[in-house]
Amino acid sequence: MSFLEEIDNEAQHAGLVQAVALADTPPIFDWLVTTFSFQGISDRVARGYIHKHGTASWSAIAARENTAPSCPKLRSYWHFEGCRYDKTSFTCAEPDHIDACALPRPRLRNGRLNQTAYSLFLFVRDLADGDLVGWIDSQLDGARGTTRAELEAARQEALIGPLRNVYGVSDKILMMTLSTLLIGTREQRPTWLETGTAMIAVDTLVHNFLHRTGILQDCGSSHAYGAACYGPGGCAEIIRTVADRIDARTLNPVFPQRFARFVQNAIWRFCAGDCLNLCNGNRIDDRQACQIGYCHLYQRCGRIPLKGKNRLKNRYLQHLNSAGFA
Repeated sequence: MSFLEEIDNEAQHAGLVQAVALADTPPIFDWLVTTFSFQGISDRVARGYIHKHGTASWSAIAARENTAPSCPKLRSYWHFEGCRYDKTSFTCAEPDHIDACALPRPRLRNGRLNQTAYSLFLFVRDLADGDLVGWIDSQLDGARGTTRAELEAARQEALIGPLRNVYGVSDKILMMTLSTLLIGTREQRPTWLETGTAMIAVDTLVHNFLHRTGILQDCGSSHAYGAACYGPGGCAEIIRTVADRIDARTLNPVFPQRFARFVQNAIWRFCAGDCLNLCNGNRIDDRQACQIGYCHLYQRCGRIPLKGKNRLKNRYLQHLNSAGFA
């Protein structure tokens, strides 16, 4: 299937298309919370745990919140900060209330996910007035920019910025989930499509690819994986620049002309063990330059090690070679 078809199937299977059309928040919330559960662990393990134990849901949390919980942390989104629930030790910041607290009730993989579910619920209830679709529309409509790049950045920040304060979610997971939501439910909402296709999720595979190939170095943007990937000149900006030069319609006529999310996903598939399985730490000794000679990028790749004592030596030799001294 094409990347766009995969997104459409995901949106249809999760009921997102109908939920957005009806401005029905609970199915969207349930899908978001489930997707957030895939952070920090393999998809197979996460799916197995969810299949066995289930996940959090809007209806269950809402029903428990209607009983006026005694814990002061659950009064509002703003009160929730510093909950510190830990599943293993069954402790939190308000131990006198934990026995009656509904937050630990969903049997999620760890306490952080329980906090994420409740933090997101309180965000949608208190900041979005329970209407997640209306909140997205309002945030996107209010974004401003004098150029396309500025407008795209403003729209993304209008969504990611507030949601960044939901407990336990990173820019990466927000970009992935919101991109799927916005693209998969794009009918009658062209702004959602434009925003979703411009969203880029930079994980370690994508960042390390840009490092190993020498792209970060050539762009003068060498940095460690993290927040800098989304900063000025970082991984996301580099990928958007590349996407500007690719007419994605030549790859699939149903694609939009500029499809930065697809370019990022193509890099990820080149590296991921479940896909092409080429540029990753399982195939490459990161203390040395890559030795996969049959890779069709081999002759043009910088092959810069990620770590180890040979890293600076390889950079120096590559500099001499490019200058004609080696």
